[in-house]
Amino acid sequence: MTSNAPGSVRILLCDDHAVVRAGLLALLGSEPDIEVVGEAGSGEEAVALAARLTPDVVLMDLQLGEGIDGVEATRRIAATGGVHVLVLTTYDTDADITRAIEAGATGYLLKAERPEELFAAIRSAAQGRTTLSPPVASRVMARMRKPLPTLTERELDILGQLSRGLGNRDIARALFISEATVKTHLGRIYDKLGVDTRAGAVSVAKEQRLLP
Repeated sequence: MTSNAPGSVRILLCDDHAVVRAGLLALLGSEPDIEVVGEAGSGEEAVALAARLTPDVVLMDLQLGEGIDGVEATRRIAATGGVHVLVLTTYDTDADITRAIEAGATGYLLKAERPEELFAAIRSAAQGRTTLSPPVASRVMARMRKPLPTLTERELDILGQLSRGLGNRDIARALFISEATVKTHLGRIYDKLGVDTRAGAVSVAKEQRLLP
C-alpha cells in the first residue's frame, strides 16, 4: 500500500485480476495525494473492506468472476453513505452504464483513459463530483435524447416473464407460443432497448418504466 499523506484521498481497489491491481497500485503510488488503503478481489470482499476501512473512493471493476458483480457491490457500498464508488472498467454498453449509475456510482471511467484522467477522476469522486469518460458521456447524452422505445403488447408480456427470471421454454409455455417465437421477440426487445443480455433488458425496462 502507498504511504499515508496528510489530506490524501484514500482508495480501495476492487478488481478480480491481481495483475491489474498491482498495476493500479504502482500507478497510484506515483501520486503523493492518493493513498491505496486496501485491495479486494471480489465484490463481497470490497463491501466488507469498504465498511471496515471507510475509504474516500472505491475503484470498482464491473466483472468480478464468481459472487456479486461490481454493480451489486456498488449498490451495497453506496447505500451505506460516505464512500464514493468510481467504476473503472472496459465495458461501456448502455446497460452497464445505466446499471452502475442507478446503483449509485459517482463516476464511470474506462480503463483505456490516460493516467492523468484517472487521477483527476479519483480526486473529483472524493469530492462527490461526477466524472464520465468521454465515450460514456456521449452514450449517456445520446440515450437522454433518444425517444423511449415502443414495445408491442406481446413484447411487454415476454419482458414481464423475463423479469420473473423465466427461461425461454417457460416463457413459451406461459404465453402459449413456441420457443422460436420467444427468441424472435427477445431479439427485437434487445434491439429496441439497446442491450444484449436478459439482465440488461430487465434493467433498462425498469429504468424506463416499461415494467411495473
